Amino acid sequence: MAQDRYVSYLRVSTEMQGRSGLGLEAQRQAVASFLNGGQWSVLAELVEVESGSRDDRPELYKALSLCRLHHATLVIAKLDRLSRDAHFLLGLQKAGVRFVAADMPEANEMVVGIMAVVAQAERAMIAKRTREALAAKRAYYTALSDEDRAILQAEGRAIQLGKPENLGKHDEGCALGRARRTEIANSRAVDLAPIIAEVKEAGATSLREIAAAMNQRGIPTARGGKWSAVQVQRAMTRLSA
Repeated sequence: MAQDRYVSYLRVSTEMQGRSGLGLEAQRQAVASFLNGGQWSVLAELVEVESGSRDDRPELYKALSLCRLHHATLVIAKLDRLSRDAHFLLGLQKAGVRFVAADMPEANEMVVGIMAVVAQAERAMIAKRTREALAAKRAYYTALSDEDRAILQAEGRAIQLGKPENLGKHDEGCALGRARRTEIANSRAVDLAPIIAEVKEAGATSLREIAAAMNQRGIPTARGGKWSAVQVQRAMTRLSA
């Protein structure tokens, strides 16, 4: 049974289909049938007239923005309505937006998940081969006599296990993690910008009033909670940075 909040995305490839409704009504019906009987709400329906081979689709980006803002799920009629590009689908997964296809409800796990698992398996196999090669070198070097090791050293053929420069990459990894978290926070602030502007235009002047308006609109914070004046200030500070 479908639950929670959804943003519907419909796409046709030609302007004629868009004007006549050909394809759109079938997609709309497929989405309605999928959601039928569930405890759900459709926050918005976005319609795009664009070829599936193009990824620069403004209505899709609006739909993704709404999904991020409301922690909603993107629902589409058919998987190929979203994109036939596996790289794009994996990018969608990385963006943290859940999606479901009415014609293949398990696509989120079966398609994108399998792609991620395959990539992870490939990385694991590479790491395993690297560890095995290092272990073989270590065993060989350990079995050598001190005289043989000295000869190899003198000939410039000493075996080096691992890369010394990798020892200093812990701090680099932490920095990359912080940079990624900042990137996500900045991206969410950009998504929030037009909502905050609308709230201000509606008469909200203080941070507390803006927070109350955000809560009234059902927009959760990044962690899914309620807005406070402090959190609004943080979002506005990111936008002005």
